[in-house]
Amino acid sequence: MAETAVGLIVHKLASLLTEEAHLLRGVHGEVEDIKCDLEFLLAFLNDADTRAERDQTTSNNHGVKVWVQKLREKAFQLEDVIDEYTYLMAQQQRPHKHRFIGFLRKSAFLVVKLKPRHDIASKIQKIKRRIRDINVNSATYGFNATLEGSTTTARSNTWYDPRQDSCFLEETEVVGVQSTRDELIAMVENESPQRKVISLVGMGGLGKTTLAHQVYIRVKGGFDCHAWIEVSQTYNKVELLQNLLRKFYEAREEPVPERIDVMDQITLTTKIRDYLRGKRYFVVFDDVWNSTFWADVKNALLDPNEKSGRIIITTRYVNVAIFCKESSCVYIHEMQCLPLHNAWELFCNKAFHYDFQGHCPSNLEKLSREIVERCGGLPLAIVVIAGLLSTKNKTADEWGRLLTSLSSELESNERLTSIEKILSLSYNDLPYHLKSCFLYFGIFPEDYSIRRRRLIRQWIAEGFVNPKKDKTLEVVAEEYLVELINRSLVQVSEIDLNGKPKSCRIHDLLREIAFKKMEDLHFCQVLSRRDSKFRGFARRISIYYCSDDAFASHSKTSHVRSLLIFAKDGMLDSLGNIISHNFKLLKVLDFEDAPRLDHLPEDIGKLFHLRYLSVRGTRVQFLPKSIRKLENLETLDLRKTLVYELLVEINRLQKLRHLLVHHSDGGEYFRKNIQWGVKVNKGIGLLKALQKLYFLDASIVKVDVLEELSELMELRKLGIKNLRSEDGKTLCGSIQRMEYLETLDISSSVSGKGTLDLESMSSPSKFLQRLYLEGHMTKFPNWITELQNLIRIRISRSRMQDDPLTSLQNLPNLLELELNIESYCGEKLHFEEGAFRKLKVLYLIHLYGLNLIVIEEGALCNLEKFYIGPCPQMKELPIGFQHLRNLKLVRFVEMPTHFLMFQNFRSLEPVPNVGFTDISLFGRKFSLSLEYVLRLQTYIQEHKEVNWKSLPFEEVLSKFPLLFTFGMQLLGLSGRSSLPGIHDKIFAQKCGRNECNERRPKKYKQTSSKALILNVAEKELLSS
Repeated sequence: MAETAVGLIVHKLASLLTEEAHLLRGVHGEVEDIKCDLEFLLAFLNDADTRAERDQTTSNNHGVKVWVQKLREKAFQLEDVIDEYTYLMAQQQRPHKHRFIGFLRKSAFLVVKLKPRHDIASKIQKIKRRIRDINVNSATYGFNATLEGSTTTARSNTWYDPRQDSCFLEETEVVGVQSTRDELIAMVENESPQRKVISLVGMGGLGKTTLAHQVYIRVKGGFDCHAWIEVSQTYNKVELLQNLLRKFYEAREEPVPERIDVMDQITLTTKIRDYLRGKRYFVVFDDVWNSTFWADVKNALLDPNEKSGRIIITTRYVNVAIFCKESSCVYIHEMQCLPLHNAWELFCNKAFHYDFQGHCPSNLEKLSREIVERCGGLPLAIVVIAGLLSTKNKTADEWGRLLTSLSSELESNERLTSIEKILSLSYNDLPYHLKSCFLYFGIFPEDYSIRRRRLIRQWIAEGFVNPKKDKTLEVVAEEYLVELINRSLVQVSEIDLNGKPKSCRIHDLLREIAFKKMEDLHFCQVLSRRDSKFRGFARRISIYYCSDDAFASHSKTSHVRSLLIFAKDGMLDSLGNIISHNFKLLKVLDFEDAPRLDHLPEDIGKLFHLRYLSVRGTRVQFLPKSIRKLENLETLDLRKTLVYELLVEINRLQKLRHLLVHHSDGGEYFRKNIQWGVKVNKGIGLLKALQKLYFLDASIVKVDVLEELSELMELRKLGIKNLRSEDGKTLCGSIQRMEYLETLDISSSVSGKGTLDLESMSSPSKFLQRLYLEGHMTKFPNWITELQNLIRIRISRSRMQDDPLTSLQNLPNLLELELNIESYCGEKLHFEEGAFRKLKVLYLIHLYGLNLIVIEEGALCNLEKFYIGPCPQMKELPIGFQHLRNLKLVRFVEMPTHFLMFQNFRSLEPVPNVGFTDISLFGRKFSLSLEYVLRLQTYIQEHKEVNWKSLPFEEVLSKFPLLFTFGMQLLGLSGRSSLPGIHDKIFAQKCGRNECNERRPKKYKQTSSKALILNVAEKELLSS
């Protein structure tokens, strides 16, 4: 609550007082005083916020809420005043291009400079007095009572916690965890004498306690002593050990030692160790929050022991499990949301257990499925909501009302508030800077996966990220994101090759909580069709839908700090004019993927505080010249726009850290898309804070621009397109000075037909992780073999005659290798024993001369994904394919028909995912599964008399429809051309229906097994 707002203001004031003291002349002392006052109050705010969250019914809590609300308002006012003042001072200090006009401006300022300073100082004095009044009057608002009563209130909290029911479930009530339960039981019952810790990790409500208890009740009888300990957020070390010892004695029906209540920690630890000697023990610690918990109990739990010790820990924090690794064998099981079919089964069991024996009536099925989808596979939500519905009339009206008002019901309905309380525990446990970062997820639409880099750049622009010594803000922000992931508040949608999240999201129900807290804190207002008018309080605006009168009162927008537009249509033109005139304090302006946007306001330079500007995915062609005034801009994202040249004015943005600009043509499927860079002007070397610059077009700049790149010593990512052969040495000289460079992407002249001269570089950055080279090379530059931290390399159009694998096979950390588009013109690739030990992904794409691949045993031992093709000369599968025992995915792309029809693909059946993409059959292209290809081979072999190549496509369909019904419809496979209704007709005939577009039988729709679908369909079709 106020802790978040005040904490951010304190951080901001600290930065201003040190980095921009010259802008605070005349008010520096006042700002320093008020910062000290706020720091004092911040020490108490966490307790106030926590109390307000715990106890939401008492009048005392109402006083706390009033107290923090008043303080938050004053913190916001202070931020506005300081931002307005720094803008005014910066405007006055900005030099004018005409000296005489500049002299007049300075002279005028000298005359009137005291007034703005006096006005600002007066405002700050007033806010300071008000903050001190709030502090003095804190007792009136019940703040002192909060401090005194917080501990007892936490203990006396009596709200109903449905998680307690998990200890009393019948076996038939447990859904979706049976296989995991049996796996964990096997681990616990293992006779190894080594102490083993099993950590069940996941967000609140996933069923960690349920799973742990199912294991506990089944195996505890096989141990000499056992204990179930509820830990929770706050625990006393001594009381925890007392409880553990007491449970051990009680489980064996032995008398508990006297004076156990007065023993200290060391005595208790010794007593437990002595008791466990010679015994097999099993302990479950449920609901652990503190990452140092293991240090408090590990000495009491014997290891090594002549008998096995087994411990299960349930926690929301991955770090709890990681800390256990220091002294024990640890298995971490990350809990997942229930798949849809299990979620549906659980819902029906709970909602219709008594009335319909667990079966959903037809009139409620559509609504019920929508409710289950809203629960997002979270067992807690499914059980609680289904339990509530089981008490209601089984009518569509009744259930429909709950569905449409679910968000408000979660907050107000006594039966449902437990969901919010349980899920909110993790949020309440966050420090203030992480609370802001988490709430930021609520800005984005439902089910929206947010790119990691976009998210952390916006966090930085917002001021959420506190600087740390020897770390960039980007690194610190990534640590924040990892912390939120480890606390099970954020889900990873897509992971990068090196294990970093590429994109992430939050669970829909956590988003509901974030949404509510955003409104309470005035953190952000979302404009949607239901709520399309800005109310004038929020610090941020997220636009899903924008009405003509959304900002009828423009004056209310003056304090808004961030504006993110997700609307695909609406009043973008008029909004642009409003932004430049009324959002003077804006820090983040994000137009990403707004297709109707084709220009930025000419006077966008008025947004002095703007730090993040994105027009990615729009039709913007030109940048206004006033952009030079955006002195605080840190990120300028112009990717996938129509901008082909950067104005020379860009070079005045001294704080710019990320300059992202390129446009592309075509899709990204198997790297077929073509990317272009843009023209930059002389002076680019002035942007010394720049960390990312891609792509610039070297063919339309002078060589002195490439020389200037040597001044960009903070660069982490550099992309160059259309490098001229004669400029290779100049570029190499500049790159050698970039000691932090992590990604380097260079291509030669148009379409990669030129020569890349990169031999003159002797020692590139030791941090280089990604290298993409496109263009003719007679051999690999020698320095490539020295890249010890390289994890990904892509080579295109190099047209090398020598096997490139010999130069790359010993790179110690290489995870992905891509040889693409004539990178190698030879006929054979040989993977030697021991080569590419860490490689996980291999692309061999568009190698037109390749006809043989040899893989020795011991090579590519960790390969998981293999993409190959088009390779028209390939006659057989790679020799040694059977050695690749860790393969999870294989794709054959545009391989010739003779390769498809006459290979023994049954050797690939152990691989979970094998596919054939863009395969030409009978004049059309299809994407086929391994199952279909094997059946196709069998079918064609059984009909050798047919001249398949001579048959037109339509004739094949009419004479041999079975060929296509297997894969195209039943297995959900897609062809580049539609099949003209034959599969629908077959289904219509078999189902006894006259219309092809009627629903298919449930047995085809509900089963998730492709093999089962195939077998059922084949039997029915063959019997016709």
